[in-house]
Amino acid sequence: MAAQQVRDAFVELYGTEPEGLWAAPGRVNLIGEHTDYNDGFVMPFALPHTAVAAVARRTDGVLRLHSADVEGGVVELRVEDLTPETDRGWTAYPAGVVWALREAGHPVTGADVHLASTVPAGAGLSSSAALEVVVALALNDLYALGLKGWQLARLCQRAENVYVGAPVGIMDQTASACCTEGHALFLDTRHLSQKQIPFDLAAEGMRLLVVDTQVKHEHSTGEYGKRRAGCEKGAALLGVDALRDIPHGELDAALERLGDEEEVRRLVRHVVTEDARVERVVALLESGETRAIGPVLTEGHASLRDDFRISCPELDLVVDTALGAGALGARMTGGGFGGSAIVLAEAGDVEAITKAVEEAFAAAGFTAPRVFEAVPAAGARRLGPG
Repeated sequence: MAAQQVRDAFVELYGTEPEGLWAAPGRVNLIGEHTDYNDGFVMPFALPHTAVAAVARRTDGVLRLHSADVEGGVVELRVEDLTPETDRGWTAYPAGVVWALREAGHPVTGADVHLASTVPAGAGLSSSAALEVVVALALNDLYALGLKGWQLARLCQRAENVYVGAPVGIMDQTASACCTEGHALFLDTRHLSQKQIPFDLAAEGMRLLVVDTQVKHEHSTGEYGKRRAGCEKGAALLGVDALRDIPHGELDAALERLGDEEEVRRLVRHVVTEDARVERVVALLESGETRAIGPVLTEGHASLRDDFRISCPELDLVVDTALGAGALGARMTGGGFGGSAIVLAEAGDVEAITKAVEEAFAAAGFTAPRVFEAVPAAGARRLGPG
């Protein structure tokens, strides 16, 4: 139904049929936060929530963009005039993809695009990556560019880094482009090697809840960039290409070498221990010890809260309340400073945990959270012809 609505809206907007319909999902990161731009390990999975695009090619150099989720009419741009960091609106994400494709030498001569998304914006679930990837996949198909999912992810990351001006890593775009249903994606962000890890909680009597705190975050603001710069400083001081190169067993010695650089020490400690946590979760899942990942998730939250310092009162309240109500594990997910937390729970405890979190938010005077179950879904795909 959603795809049909997007198709019909395209026809109404542009007076012609789209050449196709595509979808790209948001993602939840199970473990591995702020490791991607440190060449480390991450483990996201795709959500059922998607950005859907109806697209048709143009040959006149015109790019027309419209979103069902943003007030306003069609935005018309010329592809030859696209310039990094000149657009601060939602159109920067799809326009940035066109810019990145053309800069890489791909002959994109324009397009008509209509978008609609069910990925919550600002919730730490990669709504921007979904927009980028769905447009990239559509143009890849329509212009027969022959790019693989990981290559599209790279181009989308470049669009967000350079065109939008947000210093994000490669995880979000790769998750949206490459995840598969029923699996979490173990991704080495240095080599872009991927391993699909079966992740079917329902079969084992468990659920993973996403709790959207309704506190909006924005990657292109300064705090995210400060953390990245601090990590890069740590790598430089330690004489490595990236913090991924510090073995977990040598962490204490590395921290000693950093001396009184206390902020850098905290950032380094988080990244090195978080990479180790990703590897622990992979090992536990592969050995069938799924419930044992719960404490590892909770450790990750403590590290993000205390060392990386990107949590907020709402996220901490979700984690503390869920654990107090019997959750197996919980942590914030995404870039931080708001957004969502994830809660691993026995299926029979979901109702009580949800009620406890909602009541805790009400008692604290916070905006009511949005709680839903996260089920590993398919990555980006073509839905059909127009």
